[in-house]
Amino acid sequence: MIELKLTSVGNSLGVVLPKEALHRLRVAKGDSIYITESPDGYRLTPYDPAFEQQMSVARKVMKKRRAALRELAK
Repeated sequence: MIELKLTSVGNSLGVVLPKEALHRLRVAKGDSIYITESPDGYRLTPYDPAFEQQMSVARKVMKKRRAALRELAK
């Protein structure tokens, strides 16, 4: 477990992530991270839940229209 301290950032509060946490999340300066609510608290992740939902729909379409997409790729 990594303890994070709240710090002032302008008129807001923020946290500073240590290098170890950044490395494990595979993020760097300028990347976006997302906090989602889970049954046991909150989850911090670099993966956008909305994007994942869009990709899920895209995978279904690509699977259903596989033959048409192969023809278009030629």
